[in-house]
Amino acid sequence: MKIAFVTDSGTGKSVGELAKEGIYSVPLQVSCDNKNYQDLEELSIDEIYALMRDGKMLSTSLPSLGKIEELFQGLKQQGYEQIFAVPICSGLSGTINAMEMIAQQQGIAFDYVDCHVTAVVQEYMIKLAKQLHETGKSIDQIKEVLLRIVHTTNTILLPSDLQHLKRGGRLTPLAATLGGLLKIKPILKINEETSGKIDVLDKVRTMHKAMDRVIEIMKSEHVDDSYLITVAHADDEAEALVYMEKLKQAFPNAAHQIIKLVSVVGVHTGRGCQAVQYFKQIKE
Repeated sequence: MKIAFVTDSGTGKSVGELAKEGIYSVPLQVSCDNKNYQDLEELSIDEIYALMRDGKMLSTSLPSLGKIEELFQGLKQQGYEQIFAVPICSGLSGTINAMEMIAQQQGIAFDYVDCHVTAVVQEYMIKLAKQLHETGKSIDQIKEVLLRIVHTTNTILLPSDLQHLKRGGRLTPLAATLGGLLKIKPILKINEETSGKIDVLDKVRTMHKAMDRVIEIMKSEHVDDSYLITVAHADDEAEALVYMEKLKQAFPNAAHQIIKLVSVVGVHTGRGCQAVQYFKQIKE
């Protein structure tokens, strides 16, 4: 059976970048001044953060249904019989439901794994799915491997500006107001346990105390040398470097990287947010 592997710009990668890996993608949408732009196609991450620096209010939405339909029609015409997708999680976006609906309309088989987050792990999972398929693994076997990754994945957000989360409905107004009044830094999480929605994990007084608390949490989850640890920053690389040094000292033999926080999350957390995402890499 000819299977197409599909994802979206929640990976932090453009359509062209993923195409080089033999993976199909559709861009999510970023809205500014009542106009929609294709994420990473019409606006780069740097341009999105520049708009935020200028005080623009941005929002995000799932890929246009027309773009998904156009892609799936093209895949069917190319002889693909099934689509396997790892989209941005259902807790943050309606992309999975939209893809499933359009695949049904197009008469092409559709299967997916909900990564319960987005960004690095989403990209890792769709690439691994394709690699496993090329070694002869069935879709059920691929899903079993990907779910093992989901079980070990956690994403912890340390937002600097709670007002963005409040405006976007990602935090209760009371929590956002109290956080500002009491100088509390909430520690937020997105993972399988939260069904891909942003939830409060803890509260501390300063960003650096929040970083130390995150490391305590990671140690309690037995993060080891097999993990990939990513610090993703929303337009504050200097603070990301401080965070990474702490993480390297705590987990010296794990794999580490620093990236810019994907726009579909950064738009809602606001500039200055520091995120750490970690998961166990699979050696198949």
